[in-house]
Amino acid sequence: MDVILEAFGQAAGLIGTFDARLIGIVALSLQVSLSAVAIATLVGLPIGAALAVRKFPGRQALVVLLNAMMGLPPVVVGLLVYLLLSRAGPLGPLGILFTPSAMVVAQTILILPIIAALTRQAVEDAWHEYREQLTSLGAHGWTAALTLVWDIRFSLITAVLAGLGRAAAEVGAVMIVGGNIDGVTRVMTTAIALETSKGDLPLALSLGVILVTLVLLLNAAAQSLKQLAVQRYG
Repeated sequence: MDVILEAFGQAAGLIGTFDARLIGIVALSLQVSLSAVAIATLVGLPIGAALAVRKFPGRQALVVLLNAMMGLPPVVVGLLVYLLLSRAGPLGPLGILFTPSAMVVAQTILILPIIAALTRQAVEDAWHEYREQLTSLGAHGWTAALTLVWDIRFSLITAVLAGLGRAAAEVGAVMIVGGNIDGVTRVMTTAIALETSKGDLPLALSLGVILVTLVLLLNAAAQSLKQLAVQRYG
Protein backbone atom coordinates (compact mmCIF):
# COMPACT_ATOMS: atom_id res chain seq x y z
CA MET A 1 0.00 0.00 0.00
CA ASP A 2 2.85 2.37 0.82
CA VAL A 3 4.35 1.74 -2.61
CA ILE A 4 1.07 2.68 -4.30
CA LEU A 5 0.67 5.84 -2.23
CA GLU A 6 4.25 6.80 -2.96
CA ALA A 7 3.66 6.26 -6.69
CA PHE A 8 0.59 8.51 -6.60
CA GLY A 9 2.57 11.15 -4.75
CA GLN A 10 5.36 11.07 -7.31
CA ALA A 11 2.78 11.17 -10.11
CA ALA A 12 1.26 14.29 -8.59
CA GLY A 13 4.74 15.78 -8.44
CA LEU A 14 5.32 15.11 -12.14
CA ILE A 15 2.05 16.80 -13.03
CA GLY A 16 2.57 19.71 -10.65
CA THR A 17 6.07 20.47 -11.94
CA PHE A 18 5.04 20.13 -15.61
CA ASP A 19 7.65 17.46 -16.22
CA ALA A 20 9.11 17.99 -19.71
CA ARG A 21 8.85 14.33 -20.71
CA LEU A 22 5.27 14.16 -19.49
CA ILE A 23 4.27 17.31 -21.37
CA GLY A 24 5.92 16.05 -24.55
CA ILE A 25 3.96 12.79 -24.48
CA VAL A 26 0.67 14.57 -23.77
CA ALA A 27 1.27 17.14 -26.52
CA LEU A 28 2.01 14.45 -29.11
CA SER A 29 -1.07 12.50 -28.03
CA LEU A 30 -3.30 15.52 -28.51
CA GLN A 31 -1.69 16.35 -31.83
CA VAL A 32 -2.26 12.86 -33.23
CA SER A 33 -5.77 12.35 -31.85
CA LEU A 34 -7.09 15.81 -32.76
CA SER A 35 -5.64 15.53 -36.28
CA ALA A 36 -7.33 12.16 -36.76
CA VAL A 37 -10.64 13.48 -35.41
CA ALA A 38 -10.50 16.52 -37.69
CA ILE A 39 -9.94 14.38 -40.79
CA ALA A 40 -12.53 11.79 -39.77
CA THR A 41 -15.07 14.52 -39.07
CA LEU A 42 -14.55 16.22 -42.43
CA VAL A 43 -15.06 12.89 -44.20
CA GLY A 44 -17.48 11.16 -41.84
CA LEU A 45 -20.09 13.90 -41.47
CA PRO A 46 -20.87 14.14 -45.21
CA ILE A 47 -20.92 10.35 -45.57
CA GLY A 48 -23.28 9.92 -42.64
CA ALA A 49 -25.55 12.75 -43.78
CA ALA A 50 -25.70 11.42 -47.34
CA LEU A 51 -26.62 7.93 -46.17
CA ALA A 52 -29.37 9.43 -44.01
CA VAL A 53 -31.26 11.34 -46.70
CA ARG A 54 -30.41 9.67 -49.99
CA LYS A 55 -31.89 6.40 -51.25
CA PHE A 56 -29.88 4.31 -53.72
CA PRO A 57 -29.22 0.64 -54.49
CA GLY A 58 -26.93 -0.91 -51.90
CA ARG A 59 -27.58 1.77 -49.30
CA GLN A 60 -28.70 -0.70 -46.64
CA ALA A 61 -25.61 -2.82 -47.22
CA LEU A 62 -23.42 0.26 -46.75
CA VAL A 63 -25.24 1.12 -43.52
CA VAL A 64 -24.69 -2.40 -42.19
CA LEU A 65 -21.02 -2.27 -43.23
CA LEU A 66 -20.55 1.12 -41.60
CA ASN A 67 -22.09 -0.08 -38.34
CA ALA A 68 -19.94 -3.21 -38.41
CA MET A 69 -16.79 -1.14 -38.95
CA MET A 70 -17.44 0.67 -35.67
CA GLY A 71 -16.04 -2.44 -34.00
CA LEU A 72 -12.90 -2.77 -36.11
CA PRO A 73 -10.14 -4.49 -34.09
CA PRO A 74 -7.40 -1.88 -33.60
CA VAL A 75 -4.56 -4.38 -34.02
CA VAL A 76 -5.99 -5.51 -37.37
CA VAL A 77 -6.23 -1.91 -38.56
CA GLY A 78 -2.69 -1.33 -37.36
CA LEU A 79 -1.47 -4.39 -39.25
CA LEU A 80 -3.20 -3.34 -42.48
CA VAL A 81 -1.83 0.21 -42.25
CA TYR A 82 1.61 -1.22 -41.49
CA LEU A 83 1.47 -3.38 -44.63
CA LEU A 84 0.35 -0.42 -46.72
CA LEU A 85 3.07 1.89 -45.42
CA SER A 86 5.94 -0.60 -45.20
CA ARG A 87 8.72 -0.41 -47.78
CA ALA A 88 7.21 -3.31 -49.71
CA GLY A 89 3.71 -1.83 -49.52
CA PRO A 90 1.97 0.34 -52.11
CA LEU A 91 2.39 3.47 -49.97
CA GLY A 92 5.93 2.67 -48.89
CA PRO A 93 7.50 5.50 -50.93
CA LEU A 94 5.75 8.00 -48.65
CA GLY A 95 8.16 7.01 -45.90
CA ILE A 96 5.79 7.77 -43.03
CA LEU A 97 5.86 4.44 -41.21
CA PHE A 98 6.88 4.87 -37.55
CA THR A 99 5.97 8.55 -37.64
CA PRO A 100 3.05 10.49 -36.14
CA SER A 101 1.53 10.68 -39.63
CA ALA A 102 1.15 6.90 -39.74
CA MET A 103 -0.55 7.03 -36.35
CA VAL A 104 -2.97 9.66 -37.63
CA VAL A 105 -3.83 7.42 -40.59
CA ALA A 106 -4.53 4.44 -38.31
CA GLN A 107 -6.64 6.44 -35.88
CA THR A 108 -8.59 8.07 -38.70
CA ILE A 109 -9.52 4.67 -40.12
CA LEU A 110 -10.67 3.55 -36.68
CA ILE A 111 -12.83 6.54 -35.80
CA LEU A 112 -14.24 7.50 -39.20
CA PRO A 113 -16.90 4.73 -39.10
CA ILE A 114 -17.93 5.82 -35.60
CA ILE A 115 -18.47 9.44 -36.58
CA ALA A 116 -20.15 8.53 -39.87
CA ALA A 117 -22.50 5.95 -38.31
CA LEU A 118 -23.56 8.18 -35.41
CA THR A 119 -24.04 11.09 -37.81
CA ARG A 120 -26.21 8.96 -40.08
CA GLN A 121 -28.45 7.95 -37.20
CA ALA A 122 -28.82 11.50 -35.88
CA VAL A 123 -29.48 13.03 -39.30
CA GLU A 124 -31.88 10.24 -40.25
CA ASP A 125 -33.93 10.84 -37.10
CA ALA A 126 -34.06 14.55 -37.90
CA TRP A 127 -34.93 13.78 -41.55
CA HIS A 128 -37.94 11.72 -40.48
CA GLU A 129 -39.10 14.59 -38.28
CA TYR A 130 -38.57 17.48 -40.71
CA ARG A 131 -38.82 15.76 -44.08
CA GLU A 132 -42.17 17.23 -45.06
CA GLN A 133 -41.13 20.75 -44.09
CA LEU A 134 -37.85 20.56 -45.98
CA THR A 135 -39.51 19.02 -49.02
CA SER A 136 -42.13 21.77 -49.09
CA LEU A 137 -39.31 24.31 -49.06
CA GLY A 138 -37.65 22.59 -52.01
CA ALA A 139 -34.74 21.15 -50.04
CA HIS A 140 -33.59 17.82 -51.44
CA GLY A 141 -30.42 15.74 -51.44
CA TRP A 142 -27.33 17.59 -50.28
CA THR A 143 -29.30 20.74 -49.52
CA ALA A 144 -31.50 18.86 -47.07
CA ALA A 145 -28.52 17.01 -45.61
CA LEU A 146 -26.54 20.19 -44.99
CA THR A 147 -29.59 21.89 -43.50
CA LEU A 148 -30.13 19.02 -41.08
CA VAL A 149 -26.44 18.83 -40.14
CA TRP A 150 -26.49 22.53 -39.28
CA ASP A 151 -29.76 22.20 -37.38
CA ILE A 152 -28.50 19.35 -35.18
CA ARG A 153 -24.88 20.51 -35.05
CA PHE A 154 -24.80 20.50 -31.27
CA SER A 155 -26.06 16.93 -31.14
CA LEU A 156 -23.33 15.88 -33.56
CA ILE A 157 -20.74 16.96 -31.01
CA THR A 158 -21.49 13.64 -29.31
CA ALA A 159 -20.43 11.78 -32.44
CA VAL A 160 -17.19 13.74 -32.68
CA LEU A 161 -16.45 13.19 -28.99
CA ALA A 162 -17.07 9.47 -29.37
CA GLY A 163 -14.44 9.46 -32.09
CA LEU A 164 -12.05 11.48 -29.96
CA GLY A 165 -12.54 9.11 -27.05
CA ARG A 166 -11.75 6.13 -29.26
CA ALA A 167 -8.67 7.86 -30.64
CA ALA A 168 -7.35 8.97 -27.26
CA ALA A 169 -7.72 5.49 -25.78
CA GLU A 170 -6.20 3.64 -28.75
CA VAL A 171 -3.14 1.47 -28.08
CA GLY A 172 -2.80 -1.43 -30.52
CA ALA A 173 -2.89 0.32 -33.88
CA VAL A 174 -0.64 3.22 -32.90
CA MET A 175 1.81 0.83 -31.26
CA ILE A 176 2.15 -1.14 -34.51
CA VAL A 177 2.45 1.75 -36.97
CA GLY A 178 4.21 4.17 -34.62
CA GLY A 179 6.65 1.83 -32.94
CA ASN A 180 6.32 3.61 -29.57
CA ILE A 181 9.59 5.46 -30.18
CA ASP A 182 10.59 7.70 -27.28
CA GLY A 183 10.28 11.36 -28.21
CA VAL A 184 8.93 10.54 -31.67
CA THR A 185 5.80 8.39 -31.57
CA ARG A 186 5.22 7.67 -27.89
CA VAL A 187 1.73 8.78 -26.86
CA MET A 188 -0.11 8.52 -23.56
CA THR A 189 -1.62 5.07 -24.04
CA THR A 190 1.53 3.41 -25.37
CA ALA A 191 3.63 5.14 -22.71
CA ILE A 192 1.30 3.90 -19.95
CA ALA A 193 1.61 0.34 -21.24
CA LEU A 194 5.40 0.55 -21.52
CA GLU A 195 6.09 2.34 -18.24
CA THR A 196 3.82 -0.03 -16.32
CA SER A 197 5.71 -3.02 -17.71
CA LYS A 198 8.99 -1.33 -16.73
CA GLY A 199 7.72 -0.61 -13.23
CA ASP A 200 7.75 3.18 -13.64
CA LEU A 201 4.38 3.63 -11.95
CA PRO A 202 4.64 7.39 -11.26
CA LEU A 203 4.89 8.27 -14.96
CA ALA A 204 2.21 5.74 -15.91
CA LEU A 205 -0.14 7.05 -13.22
CA SER A 206 0.44 10.69 -14.11
CA LEU A 207 -0.36 9.97 -17.75
CA GLY A 208 -3.43 7.99 -16.72
CA VAL A 209 -4.70 10.85 -14.56
CA ILE A 210 -4.21 13.34 -17.39
CA LEU A 211 -5.93 11.06 -19.91
CA VAL A 212 -8.98 10.53 -17.70
CA THR A 213 -9.13 14.23 -16.84
CA LEU A 214 -9.06 15.24 -20.50
CA VAL A 215 -11.91 12.87 -21.32
CA LEU A 216 -13.99 14.17 -18.41
CA LEU A 217 -13.37 17.80 -19.35
CA LEU A 218 -14.29 17.21 -22.99
CA ASN A 219 -17.52 15.47 -22.06
CA ALA A 220 -18.40 18.16 -19.52
CA ALA A 221 -17.80 20.85 -22.14
CA ALA A 222 -19.95 19.00 -24.67
CA GLN A 223 -22.78 18.58 -22.18
CA SER A 224 -22.64 22.26 -21.27
CA LEU A 225 -22.69 23.23 -24.93
CA LYS A 226 -25.72 21.02 -25.61
CA GLN A 227 -27.59 22.50 -22.64
CA LEU A 228 -26.77 25.99 -23.86
CA ALA A 229 -28.09 25.08 -27.29
CA VAL A 230 -31.33 23.75 -25.82
CA GLN A 231 -31.81 26.93 -23.81
CA ARG A 232 -31.10 29.16 -26.79
CA TYR A 233 -32.79 27.28 -29.61
CA GLY A 234 -35.28 25.12 -27.71
